[in-house]
Amino acid sequence: MVQMTYRDALRQALRDAMTEDDRVLVIGEEVGRYGGAYGVTKGLIEEFGPDRLLDTPISEPAIVGAAVGAAMAGLKPVAELMYVDFIGMTMDQLGNQAAKIRYMFGGQIGVPMVLRTQGGTGRSAGAQHSQSLEAYVLHTPGLRLAMPATVADAYHLLRGALRQPDPVVFIEHKALYTLKEEVDLSSPVPDWGKAAIRRRGDDLVIVTYSRQVHNALKAAQDLSERGIEATVIDLRTLNPLDFDTVRTEVERVGRAMVVSEGVMTAGVAAELSARIHEECFDFLHDPVVRVAGEDIPISVSVALEAASVPTPALLRETAERLVA
Repeated sequence: MVQMTYRDALRQALRDAMTEDDRVLVIGEEVGRYGGAYGVTKGLIEEFGPDRLLDTPISEPAIVGAAVGAAMAGLKPVAELMYVDFIGMTMDQLGNQAAKIRYMFGGQIGVPMVLRTQGGTGRSAGAQHSQSLEAYVLHTPGLRLAMPATVADAYHLLRGALRQPDPVVFIEHKALYTLKEEVDLSSPVPDWGKAAIRRRGDDLVIVTYSRQVHNALKAAQDLSERGIEATVIDLRTLNPLDFDTVRTEVERVGRAMVVSEGVMTAGVAAELSARIHEECFDFLHDPVVRVAGEDIPISVSVALEAASVPTPALLRETAERLVA
């Protein structure tokens, strides 16, 4: 067992992949000499050199476009965007090219690349650097989507992403980089696309991912002290989506709450709620409840930022109303 931070686990996953396969390279703004905007690639340029840690101009379309071409040519690039907020500028390269190449070429060629980026609130970074835009990715067929909540998953999911034959968008939450946990790097690798049940209870199922897993677990602990036992499902990946685990638990318990830091309207929570209603309707005691971010730009104010996304207190209060 090794104690490390979420940031360290990501760096170790990159180091291990680059050591094992010289086709793996990292490309992005300040990923080399500076070590990445959040320090994930710090020190790797000393180990692998500037040919495999490529510092680029400030052009997200160029970063992703170069990664797509490199992947098609036989390399395994890891492209880094400082913020997921900039993903819109790359959607031709990412959504129209990377996501569709395998289909357009009749399966003869794929795009085995990983797009690492980070999102979410927690650093008072303002409306243009605090969004949760995973719904953009989830909406696009051909893109895989991983969003690790734990230190162990930061390591194992990134390693798994680098083994996929198709493009993977890997979104890290900016508030988790300093999270520290003990990790067994030699433990069996979780099945790619398999959700994790972080806690079991018989009164309510909470379905979530990324940082909201921790908020859900805190809320579940508080609920337990009030006599309500909740199951917490960490989806780990949104594409592929392990709905079998969700279905099994919801059918067993009969009540569900879905939680996302992304906005409420047309977001991930809406998709999950619709799927549960459609596929588990006969087992539900009550309608599924969505808890998600407010449909507003994120404020730079610490208090307003915190109030715009789900908190453990909000999850607890919502669960108590649902179960009552």
